[in-house]
Amino acid sequence: MRDLVEIGMGRTAMRGYDLEDVEIVPSRRTRSSKDVSLSWQIDAYRLDIPLVTHPTDAVVSPATAIRIGELGGLGVLNAEGLWARHENVEGELNQIVRVAEEGEGPEAAIAMLQQLHAAPVRTDLLTEAVKQIKDSGVTVAARVSPQHAEELTPTLLAAGVEVLMVQGTIVSAEHVSRDGDPLNLKQFIGDLDVPVIAGGVGDYRTAMHLMRTGAAGVIVGFGQSRSATTTQTLGIGVPMATAVADAAAARRDYLDETGGRYVHVIADGGLTYSGDIAKSIACGADAVMLGEPLTETSEAPGHGYYWTAAAAHPNLPRSEVVGFNSAGVDLETLLFGPSSDPYGTLNLFGALRRAMAKTGYSELKEFQKVGLMLCR
Repeated sequence: MRDLVEIGMGRTAMRGYDLEDVEIVPSRRTRSSKDVSLSWQIDAYRLDIPLVTHPTDAVVSPATAIRIGELGGLGVLNAEGLWARHENVEGELNQIVRVAEEGEGPEAAIAMLQQLHAAPVRTDLLTEAVKQIKDSGVTVAARVSPQHAEELTPTLLAAGVEVLMVQGTIVSAEHVSRDGDPLNLKQFIGDLDVPVIAGGVGDYRTAMHLMRTGAAGVIVGFGQSRSATTTQTLGIGVPMATAVADAAAARRDYLDETGGRYVHVIADGGLTYSGDIAKSIACGADAVMLGEPLTETSEAPGHGYYWTAAAAHPNLPRSEVVGFNSAGVDLETLLFGPSSDPYGTLNLFGALRRAMAKTGYSELKEFQKVGLMLCR
């Protein structure tokens, strides 16, 4: 039973823990980092590192999706983003950066994003962007919102998408609406021949419900970062260590329930340093979704600025446009080094490999069993 804390007369709250609240405990065995594998597989697609990109125009263009794929990860294009709405995306991104740099206030950059996203999605532009990734030979992944999944998915599949992501701030298997028919996620997934990753979720029950829809992967969290403002606007937060562990428990119970169907857990949020990646896997994640850490690479289309897709919401944006000191490193250096930075902001997956070696594990699924200690 989850620990309940009384916060007032007759009102209790569950206790939850963020990644910074836990630490990995070394075991009695160590091994060479050369003997460690970071590979994982979702459906028929094998990837060299447990990396899925957060689907935001700030860090994922068709070109960066290709480069991420070449480096062993899964680059996810936002099918409702600027590449699907405008021909001169580079020019539009430069405008966003200019407004942000001129210090006209955070509202000015958000207003520009809202204006740019008011343009309709053009199937010709979306097809062109997806085919550019497809022609490179890497695994093709794209994100749609639950509201537009049925409308856009046929175009995406025809263009060659191999992994579909249905992602929102909070995604459930049971959305209630009086305005038309809501997305029946179970029926939607059942009608597709490609694996679907769905989320985000924040607890055991919602994770289990999404697994029962047939999803191949479940996203935990909503991309909590310096730019995300969901907690401020909605009061909703996800303690990532607890949420990932809960989703991993749902995965284990669903595995028993189905007699062997494994659903991947992908951690999305609270991932600033390489140690956070290691702790996410240790809590039970199969992979991590990175957005903000990719911002400072030379390939990032946002030129050192970051925002999530929720920044462009027409009525209630839930992300700022945040600038970072652009280090100008390339993606390969960010992911695999070498690094002269001692704080875990470069060589992210080299650090994960070393953490696994220091605790004696050679496979990601084994590392999910590593000891953890509560430190706060």
